[in-house]
Amino acid sequence: MPASLILVGAGKMGGAMLEGWLADGLPGARVAVIDPSPSPAMLALCAAHGIAVNPADPVEPEALVLAIKPQGLDAAGPALAPLAGPGTLVVSVLAGKTIANLKDRLPRARAVVRAMPNLPASIRRGATGAAASPETGEDQRRTAHALLSGIGLVEWLDGEDLIDAVTAVSGSGPAYIFLMAEALAAAGVAAGLPAEVAARLARQTVAGAGELLGQSPEEPATLRQNVTSPGGTTAAALGVLMAEEGLAPLMREAVAAAKRRAGELAG
Repeated sequence: MPASLILVGAGKMGGAMLEGWLADGLPGARVAVIDPSPSPAMLALCAAHGIAVNPADPVEPEALVLAIKPQGLDAAGPALAPLAGPGTLVVSVLAGKTIANLKDRLPRARAVVRAMPNLPASIRRGATGAAASPETGEDQRRTAHALLSGIGLVEWLDGEDLIDAVTAVSGSGPAYIFLMAEALAAAGVAAGLPAEVAARLARQTVAGAGELLGQSPEEPATLRQNVTSPGGTTAAALGVLMAEEGLAPLMREAVAAAKRRAGELAG
């Protein structure tokens, strides 16, 4: 963990990151938070851990973590630029903002890590893809890993050009799973279940399967096979989902569409 850290933006994502760092043992005295309107819960958390909120004269930190809304970068840039020096590690979770975008706004910055977390990061169960600028040293990468792992899994990418694919798979992926729960509940209603019963069963099925997948060392394919008896009901359903025009090609098409859109929105 860095000797000094400034978190810019203490909303859901920034707040989840801060809670993760504190849980991992980062002393609050090393941290400052910059946010124009922190929530009462965030103010209470900072007060409990001795974290400075909106200090009058912040000094250049070892790590600067950007968790503001992406559209706020241009307005915040002039105030943030003095905080990102040549020795500062900049970690950004701003969707769509490239390393080049960040360096344009923070001209003295050299070590920049661009990260793409997803919604479950808000409960420290996230999946994050990260890419670093060439100037980022190994110690700085380890620091960035420690900071990002406070909200879940971190996967390092060979290049920033893979961020759009990460966005399409894990960034947007939670919405795909939520849609699966919706579709399963609707199918249950079509099969004759009361709507509220179908909704509860579908929600718990998706949540329970996800938890089992997270805890099991088995591959998803093995787990699927373990609950599929030859000639049984699950096999009949999978015959539809795994058909030539079933779920797999549909998911490839969906991910490709999300990746294309991520590229269009970057900048």
